[in-house]
Amino acid sequence: MFSFDIIFIYGEDVMDKILNSLNEEQLKAMAHVDGPALVIAGAGSGKTKVLTTRIANLINNGINSSNILAITFTNKAAGEMRERVRNIVGNHYAFVGTFHSFGLRIIRENYQQVGISQNFTIIDTEDVNNIIKKIFKDLGYGPKQYSFSYMRERISFIKNNMLSDSEITRFLTSDIEKIAIKIYYEYEKILKRNNTVDFDDLLKKPVELFMEYPDILLKYQEKYQYILIDEYQDTNEVQYKLVRLLAKKYENLFVVGDPSQSIYAFRGANFKNILNFEKDYPNAVIYKLPQNYRSTQYILNAANDVIKHNKQRKDIALFSDLGKGVKIKYIRSYNDESEVTRVAEEIKNLRLDGYNLKDMAVFYRTNAQSRLIEDKMVKENIPYKIYGSFYFYKRKEIKDLLAYLKLIANPHDDISLIRVINEPKRKIGNKSIEGLENRAREKNISMFEAITEGKELEFKNIILSLIEDAKKMSLTSLVDSILDKAGIRHALEKEKCLENDLRMENLLEFRSVTENFEKITGNVNLQDFLEEVSLVADAAEYSADADAVSLMTIHSAKGLEFKIVFIIGVEENILPHVNSIYNKDELEEERRLMYVAITRAKEKLYLLNSERRMLYGVTSSNMPSRFISEIKEDNLEKEEAKNKKDLITKLLYNNDIIKGKEFKKGDLINHLNYGKGVITKVDEEHYTIAFSHKEGEKKISKKYKGLRRI
Repeated sequence: MFSFDIIFIYGEDVMDKILNSLNEEQLKAMAHVDGPALVIAGAGSGKTKVLTTRIANLINNGINSSNILAITFTNKAAGEMRERVRNIVGNHYAFVGTFHSFGLRIIRENYQQVGISQNFTIIDTEDVNNIIKKIFKDLGYGPKQYSFSYMRERISFIKNNMLSDSEITRFLTSDIEKIAIKIYYEYEKILKRNNTVDFDDLLKKPVELFMEYPDILLKYQEKYQYILIDEYQDTNEVQYKLVRLLAKKYENLFVVGDPSQSIYAFRGANFKNILNFEKDYPNAVIYKLPQNYRSTQYILNAANDVIKHNKQRKDIALFSDLGKGVKIKYIRSYNDESEVTRVAEEIKNLRLDGYNLKDMAVFYRTNAQSRLIEDKMVKENIPYKIYGSFYFYKRKEIKDLLAYLKLIANPHDDISLIRVINEPKRKIGNKSIEGLENRAREKNISMFEAITEGKELEFKNIILSLIEDAKKMSLTSLVDSILDKAGIRHALEKEKCLENDLRMENLLEFRSVTENFEKITGNVNLQDFLEEVSLVADAAEYSADADAVSLMTIHSAKGLEFKIVFIIGVEENILPHVNSIYNKDELEEERRLMYVAITRAKEKLYLLNSERRMLYGVTSSNMPSRFISEIKEDNLEKEEAKNKKDLITKLLYNNDIIKGKEFKKGDLINHLNYGKGVITKVDEEHYTIAFSHKEGEKKISKKYKGLRRI
């Protein structure tokens, strides 16, 4: 139990501050000394304060600070924890760090038993990729056959799950996984030969060391008799084993976490580690921290309403002393364009009310959803920044696709040619490209014109074929043709991994850009489209300290907080994600994701969706997310789509208007965007229309609904 002897050690002034800053439940948890303890820390409940004050209290109870081990997941969190403890007790010798930094210490102190030399080095992700590329080359595999990222992920999977040789052959049975096994063993030989370890080894090797050398394990059990683990719901298999081994003798294990905030299963995190804590430690004491210091009660009510539908959880009802606040605003728009327009309108109104842009964030389930909101921010001149990802038009796969389009529009564009001539890989190396540059320079022609043979000629023929496609296809069909003929789709779909899936999602979302351009303008001219996109793609990126709205996926939002939060696309098949709807465990993870998103908001929360949405170039109608129906009505303020739509929406989205109406050569027409013009040519799919000198002549699709005869 909590003891007032703390006053004597800390000093009266410090103790008064501690007592005043902790609530009753926090005090109980902080005062725990011996035996296992589980702290269920709700979102925004002050868990870091509990961890740091408990370390101080252990020291106060006569425990040597060098016997204390505190583990968290990020260097930033570890640094903050170290500083807070130092502010309370002064200098101390407790180890406060990440799992990886602790693992590194174990390896350095026992390098001989680990089987490496004292001067071993740690390789980073780029080094790992280079090693895998070398193995590919040595074994005769090409990048077109197998994905580097997939092999890297499989190697990491084997290490983080500590699979034995027999388990590897038992669990990895497909043809591609058998190749991964071969790569893994070659990879391990190279690491050993070069006296190096990777980041996965920093966790795996200490566990292997402890299992092989009981005397070394005993030494560390004696040294670290008191262990504290932050974010326990995010631990994976190897981290779990490391903690179990260290805590086995004294069981003075104090873990803090919230199973309702476990959203990293795709990284290997196993939230059942926290759910099973009481099975692992039957004598564990359970503490709950339900008081939230971040959000108003309406926001917490919504979070409680949603998460209680999960069966695999620890029951905790969040509450706040910050007042009821305002109801959550639920906006259902006509389409996704209207959805982001409402976001922009609300941001402008909130700014007038005195909020800074940096107080606001827009969350979405997938990276591909950022494109439409980014475009709207640019058009409305609202500064924004992308958190934890690249701007949509700055992503590698999008820049590659734009380079293809530019090259099709202008084959003399050497810059675009250099970018994509070997993307995806076509065995056209730097020397070949340099030779091509030199030949073009000598003859004073473009690199495209200088191509006459070899793999380069194969690439040239692909571009020539795509140039012909551009003359007769819509822009969206042209994008599909590029993905297929250039081999981009095949390269990304050949090996299934998260990185490739995200890239493919972004490329398919680019189809929405072309589809919208065609729908709004009817224009199928590639050059006009590229000019339009360049205005958005070249938008300034804002520095981290700028007053700008933050855009991010919900996964990236974990650990952050904002006064105002907008969650867009709260629909079935998006949130929850279409891949998770029919799997109970994955659906519960989606609900935890929604819970995390809601609990990032401090003062105001907006939930938005739309009746119609274009995503990955396909228009669909999704039902509102089940998560919205799980929120009680009295916590919501609803705004439904307006029945009366504006003229442009009527024209462009109503399929019944002017169906079957045809124009003929010589007709004077009015175009919604380009104004008055005359039809100069008619073919099976297009009208060629001469507009004013400013707009010039454009080819307009017959499917476009924004034309009217004058």
